[in-house]
Amino acid sequence: MFDLDRWREIFQSIGKNKLRSVLSGFTVAFAILLFTLLFGIVSGLQNQFKTAFVDDATNAMFVRVWKTSKPYKGLQTGRRIQLKNKDFDYVKEEYENKIQHLTARIYKSVNITYKKNQNNYQLRAVHPDHQFLEKTIIDEGRYINDLDLKDKSKVIVIGRLVKQDLFGEKPALGKRVNVDGISYKVVGIFSDKGGDNEERLTYMPVTTAQKLYGNNDYISQINIGYDPKLNLDQAITFGNRLERDLRKKLDIHPDDQSALSVRNMAEANKGINQFMFALYFIVIFVGSGTLIAGIIGISNIMIFVIKERTKEFGIRKALGAKPSSIIGMVIQESILITTIAGYLGLSLGTYILSAIGDSLEKYFIKDPSVSPGIVIGATIILILSGLIAGYLPAKKAAQIKPIVALRAD
Repeated sequence: MFDLDRWREIFQSIGKNKLRSVLSGFTVAFAILLFTLLFGIVSGLQNQFKTAFVDDATNAMFVRVWKTSKPYKGLQTGRRIQLKNKDFDYVKEEYENKIQHLTARIYKSVNITYKKNQNNYQLRAVHPDHQFLEKTIIDEGRYINDLDLKDKSKVIVIGRLVKQDLFGEKPALGKRVNVDGISYKVVGIFSDKGGDNEERLTYMPVTTAQKLYGNNDYISQINIGYDPKLNLDQAITFGNRLERDLRKKLDIHPDDQSALSVRNMAEANKGINQFMFALYFIVIFVGSGTLIAGIIGISNIMIFVIKERTKEFGIRKALGAKPSSIIGMVIQESILITTIAGYLGLSLGTYILSAIGDSLEKYFIKDPSVSPGIVIGATIILILSGLIAGYLPAKKAAQIKPIVALRAD
């Protein structure tokens, strides 16, 4: 491998046949270029999917209710379904071993005032676990806690942009704001990767909202974080069972999608995984096909190289050269051409992806790129490809008999 004389011979052979060497490497370079671009685009599509779910836990379920669209058990169509604390407690007790996080939600639009500054904001009354399901980032202070729920405390956690609207650059933590005529203490300020809309929200204890805004035990929604130890199929089964049990408990027709729905992130994740697997399979299939064509091309060209050098190989064998040395030289030349051509294709593909950047984001392709693992894999593939492309011609060269080779034209 480190025989300098052999390397000189290889470079001399390549130098004498520059056009042939370029053509033999072109198909491999094109194959790696195509593979890199396709893989990068699929990777960009996967990045877009990840961004779409960046502000919600990947193990979340959302239980929502509305009006019935089918009669059931003598109950009429158009009946308004209302979730209550007892339904929340039922889910908590019935599925305790399958739940990591659990929270209710109450939605309300409120007017918040601080001194002369005021604006309308969306309020969510929640349990403490909501922080983890929504991936809320606490910048200052704290989130809602269990003591707030128990005491029905008049505390509020505000988004970064709410703080900016009402307080500007002044500190907001510990200050009191007026929410629809009721004074609340700001105990936390949060940010959210979901964007500006998420950072214009406010949170308070669900028990406080029930007491002050309706004096009832109503809730709008139940959010669940299923145990992450469950695989996707188990999580989907859990979601289906939960939906079936809640329909039975709330007297909802089994097929009434309007009255109750359970949005299960496990189903979305499974669909995305299947879609991405299919795309990666297509990329590997197309890239492998093109690479195989390149290997065949190099192999055929190496056959012509051997034919031209038949007399040379005969002389080598007559002088005592071993078949293994001839095989090694041919394979080494094949690997060199394949590796150089492949890395030119890989480098060009990486550069193109870098130049594209986020310009394709409107087509749902975000930051297309290839990972270091792909580069390492491509290196191994290129070496193996060169080995395969050169082996058969090399074996043929090693079998040449000196007397036959010396008679060759």
